[in-house]
Amino acid sequence: MSEAVRVNFSQPLPIFPLPDAVLLPHAIQPLHIFEKCYKQLIDDCLDNDCQVAMASFADPRCNGDSADAPVLRPAVCVGKIVQHANVPGDRHDILLQGVCRAKILELIEPDNGRLYRMARLSPLEPLDEEPPPMPEIRRALRALLKSRTLSRMRCIKTVMDWFDRDDVPTHALMELIGFALLPDCEIRYQLLAEASPHRRADMIKGELLNISDIVSRAEHQSFADWPKGLSWN
Repeated sequence: MSEAVRVNFSQPLPIFPLPDAVLLPHAIQPLHIFEKCYKQLIDDCLDNDCQVAMASFADPRCNGDSADAPVLRPAVCVGKIVQHANVPGDRHDILLQGVCRAKILELIEPDNGRLYRMARLSPLEPLDEEPPPMPEIRRALRALLKSRTLSRMRCIKTVMDWFDRDDVPTHALMELIGFALLPDCEIRYQLLAEASPHRRADMIKGELLNISDIVSRAEHQSFADWPKGLSWN
């Protein structure tokens, strides 16, 4: 897995905010771009380095349609457009791959014909340090995902294949697990905002154990225990 993409934090980056999506480094998010301001953003990105910071709303109930620009959470994921297709109606389909986590230092509002916001960012993790190899965490995650309850999760085969790839280091593997198996946006944001890979590992293991516990309890629930005819499913 390539680690070659670099971000120039001395320059502001375009901000692409969404109410209910959080990108993690190394993961890939498909996006359909149709709003005028974000079509302009993508056009400008494609003319430059294809990098954009994906942000989330501080208030998840906000849909971005109000007159006031939505307040953004401070942690963002800088991503790179790795695939682009023009769609009829002057729209875009893109694949955005997460590059690194960062925090917003200053928002720059639209100006001089630019319809989207930009931001000055600071990296949340050291740029000149390689993440630790963490082989013990890799072994623990593999054992956990091979358990009877979690081995039946959707996408588990793809996730387990990542463990056998030498080009997927443990810190990247954790990002991919968080993105593939933990769909809750709040949990993903907590992972994005956490700078320590060891604390992220603890968070991921804790969430996977919670899922395992829920599945285990559901398996032992009898029809008579269903509340008002409902099951855990």
